[in-house]
Amino acid sequence: MSLIGLDVGGTSMKAALTQDSEILLTESWPTDREDPVGGILDFAAHLASRATALGSPAQAAGIALPGIVDESTGTAVRSANLGWRDVPMLELARERLAIPVAIGHDVRTGGLAESVLGAGRDAGDFVFMAIGTGIAAALILNGTPYPGTVGWSGEIGHVVVRPDGAACGCGNRGCLERYASAAAISRRYGASVPAEEVIARARRNDEKAAEVWSEALDCLADGLAATTLLLDPSLIVIGGGLAKAGESLLNPLTTRLADRLTFRDAPRLTLSELDDQAAVRGATILAARLLKPSPPKK
Repeated sequence: MSLIGLDVGGTSMKAALTQDSEILLTESWPTDREDPVGGILDFAAHLASRATALGSPAQAAGIALPGIVDESTGTAVRSANLGWRDVPMLELARERLAIPVAIGHDVRTGGLAESVLGAGRDAGDFVFMAIGTGIAAALILNGTPYPGTVGWSGEIGHVVVRPDGAACGCGNRGCLERYASAAAISRRYGASVPAEEVIARARRNDEKAAEVWSEALDCLADGLAATTLLLDPSLIVIGGGLAKAGESLLNPLTTRLADRLTFRDAPRLTLSELDDQAAVRGATILAARLLKPSPPKK
């Protein structure tokens, strides 16, 4: 019997089938921007079919979603990037797959995986920030993601870092996500150049690329400085697609964050050890936990 771990991103979806901690296969599909919910359910059903074909039928599934997620009810409350509101994803996925399903927030789920398997496994308490199509963070307390009262915890991408700046899909202006996400870096440079190429051009002294990348780093440092002053974490783990920039991201961001914290030391910054598979691995952990027997009542 296998487990499905599925991570939904604004651009693509990634998934893995796992049996006894061994990955049987990995797949990715583009995210259907016209019908994202239907696309997610289709991908999940495809994975269940693949599991059966491999002789290891899926026993449970974990699905990590972007935006605002109420894990307690399995509701996709809102996604500015995918345009949905109040989608009963748990109910829909259970009906489609006919197996137990867990719904998680993509970044909190990625943070869970980092706390169990990755860069935060010895930290206990830390902040995990994912930078991809959007930006969000997760506060991990004693190895457990903190969702907030109604699932709104960690929306650092919508912290205003440039008042009266660029309009954001959330309805505000000057949000961190509009300057420092991979999508924003590509958009601000222009000509549909991917963020990783913009960063590479900045290293080659392309003036416009260097300006866009420097502004992104400044905005990230502003957001992380506010996070540090509010939460006092000992460690910040950075994941998502932009983390692939490696030291080109980590070194200047470490310096700029320290410059903003004039009266205290900055927390240690490190890159995700699970790379862009963090939320997939976390979704698999959520699926596995569905199968654990409940402790006996006292």
